[in-house]
Amino acid sequence: MEKVLRDKILAVTRRGPTREIATDFFRVALGLMYLDGIMTDEEVDFKRLDKHLNRFIYQTLGKGHTITSILQFMSGRKVVPVLESEVFLTAFSQYCNEVPLDKIPVLLSVNLAVAKQISGLELDGPVLEWIERQKIKQAAENVPPG
Repeated sequence: MEKVLRDKILAVTRRGPTREIATDFFRVALGLMYLDGIMTDEEVDFKRLDKHLNRFIYQTLGKGHTITSILQFMSGRKVVPVLESEVFLTAFSQYCNEVPLDKIPVLLSVNLAVAKQISGLELDGPVLEWIERQKIKQAAENVPPG
């Protein structure tokens, strides 16, 4: 994993006012960057990528955390307060500006779709509700003045 990318994610992480919130900022920033990075026409060596990411995650969060656990976190209810945090959104847009904020709902939708495919469970819950609210908000902002 590139040092520049690690530094960007850690910069977002440091904006968390408590250790718990900083950890959540780390998870979401890394997860969004990961999802954005794998949405490419190029072939991705997931084994190699995940190995490097898991080393970075271990060095930052410690034992028991992996890219898989981060993506699981991003499909659960605990991700919503991070996505609604002005502190997180400001830091993410400042340090990780290659992923526009309006792309976050798409990335989370992809993550949820993969989770559904793996689990076979229907999609519902707070993350899906958040995505739907963002779609409505984006649609309202894109409506030309009448």
